[in-house]
Amino acid sequence: MTPALKELARRPSRWLDASGPHSEVVLSTRVRLARNVLGAPFTHRAREEQLHQVLHSVVSAARRTGSLRDSVLLRMGDLAGLDRQFLVERHLVSHDLVEGSSTRGLLLGPDETASIMINEEDHLRLQVIHSGFQLAESWRSANHLDDELDGLLDYAFSEELGYLTACPTNAGTGLRCSVLIHLPALVLTKQITKVLQGVTQVGLAVRGFYGEGSEVMGNFFQVSNQTTLGHREKETAENLERVTRQLIEYEEKAREVLLRDARLQIEDKIYRALGTLAYCRSIGSQETLNLSSAVRFGVALELPGLPPLPVLNEILVFSQPAHLQRMLGREIGPTERNVARAEYVRGRLNSNETRADRA
Repeated sequence: MTPALKELARRPSRWLDASGPHSEVVLSTRVRLARNVLGAPFTHRAREEQLHQVLHSVVSAARRTGSLRDSVLLRMGDLAGLDRQFLVERHLVSHDLVEGSSTRGLLLGPDETASIMINEEDHLRLQVIHSGFQLAESWRSANHLDDELDGLLDYAFSEELGYLTACPTNAGTGLRCSVLIHLPALVLTKQITKVLQGVTQVGLAVRGFYGEGSEVMGNFFQVSNQTTLGHREKETAENLERVTRQLIEYEEKAREVLLRDARLQIEDKIYRALGTLAYCRSIGSQETLNLSSAVRFGVALELPGLPPLPVLNEILVFSQPAHLQRMLGREIGPTERNVARAEYVRGRLNSNETRADRA
């Protein structure tokens, strides 16, 4: 395990600190920009030496920017399988990137807010992630990094089509804006299917906890724009902003209905979930996610005696298999992991710091 990954395993990501607006509903906001280097074939057509040159050029340019001057480079080919999974769980890389060789890498800023996936589907995937609902701030940061790099790299660009990308669905602006949103009340009131159908009808995509190709877990949904060609950046961001605000409003109204019509049952479900997490001796990652989601729902409802959001957000990520093993410093099987996970969750919920926050 590299020193950089050891450091990551010791501390939670900044976007988990629940400091952003509407953090009780929106876990995080992310903006990604797809870019390619002029003159180099797209990643899937390039030879190894060309991909190495792209990697070198991107790293050299990025370290001349203010945003990523102190970044670290993690080459996928140098990492063990568990370390690659650790980065996926951390929401820093895609499943496609971790399957690559040493010509693929992650350039990661000090606080994990800004990073670049290199030689994934496109040569560069700039990404900025913030806590809560911060679309404007995330866009400003990503756009600033893009402007800095634009002065140091020649991007593949067409006056007619915009930024050229390996997949036509990313051409144009190359912009993907997304929010990871928690909608337990809409699920419990069985309104979620209708609401999400409305979301897709206005050109947005709904995915699971880890984005494209992943399952919905713990009532978390990733909502993002689907197309980039023929749309202005401002138009894309404003559409997601408007829909996200509607989702927050729908979720809050559903919570009011639940508290009015089924308060006892909801409170019972939430405190049973907390009890299981606080005293279990063996627990799987899926059950941990679902129970943490229930307790998180209780925090949003302002029920007393619950742990703070940053602790619950941390448990969502650090109870995943690769994080758990990296915290322990060794690889273990599923049965031992379940025991270790229960110990970690109990410790986190029953720490003096967390108890003080709950008092």
